[in-house]
Amino acid sequence: GKQSLSRLAAFISSLEVFQITLRKGYGIPDLKLDLGALYIKAGLKNIGTMFLLTDAQVPDERFLVLVNDLLSTGEIAELLPDDEVENIIGGVRNEVKGMGLIDSRENCWKFFIDRVRKNLKVVLCFSPVGTTLRVRSRKFPAVVNCTCIDWFHEWPEEALRSVSNRFLAETEAIPSEVKSSVAEFMAYVHTSVNEMSRVYLQNERRYNYTTPKSFLEQIILYQNLLRKKGRELQGKMERLENGLQKLQSTAAQVDDLKAKLASQEVEPKQKNEDADKLIQVVGVETEKA
Repeated sequence: GKQSLSRLAAFISSLEVFQITLRKGYGIPDLKLDLGALYIKAGLKNIGTMFLLTDAQVPDERFLVLVNDLLSTGEIAELLPDDEVENIIGGVRNEVKGMGLIDSRENCWKFFIDRVRKNLKVVLCFSPVGTTLRVRSRKFPAVVNCTCIDWFHEWPEEALRSVSNRFLAETEAIPSEVKSSVAEFMAYVHTSVNEMSRVYLQNERRYNYTTPKSFLEQIILYQNLLRKKGRELQGKMERLENGLQKLQSTAAQVDDLKAKLASQEVEPKQKNEDADKLIQVVGVETEKA
């Protein structure tokens, strides 16, 4: 979304992209070190640079104090140590002379700051969802007054279908003949939610925000559920197959036992017949005696 488009713009404009790397304990001094390095790169080395900052990279609202100063005047108080400032002034002195200006400390520093403002592009990828951006705009007016705001409008239904088709094409669990229908239904769901959000705003005076990221999350959720349910179904099928195999094995064992039992029943029956005959013989002999 916003970051991808910003990186594309930086590539087209031949700008290097810089983002802060948050870590445990990252605070104002660390941000000043990173911004100081950007100032030297943009103002002293004359390298075009994009400073990309997102909502997730502002763990402390005091970060925006520095950003506000950067946007409004280009100067941040106590950003660079004195020895670094002297190095910068000495580094640009010849260029100031080459422009026909007096190489005074003030002129050299102004030349450096002007070059920073020319080469350093600040891109704030902030979401308008909720009250955060509104509160920040009141506290730090340069976020609005000294920037050009690019509003990202909702995607048309055709774009939604194209994106969903692109993602679903990589999903092997969906039959190819129904992928198009699933993609159209996803686009329909997203657009219908947008329509109901407008009705909700009219009736309840409350906002429900949907963004392209919401649509991508919907696709990812569907894919995750599809994989999850597929694994569950596969597990149940395996259990059923194992159960059927056990039943077949048990039935074969029962048939074998029945055959053994039938063969074993013949011998006792024969012995019973012999015993009956013997009893008759004994009875006859007894009567004769």
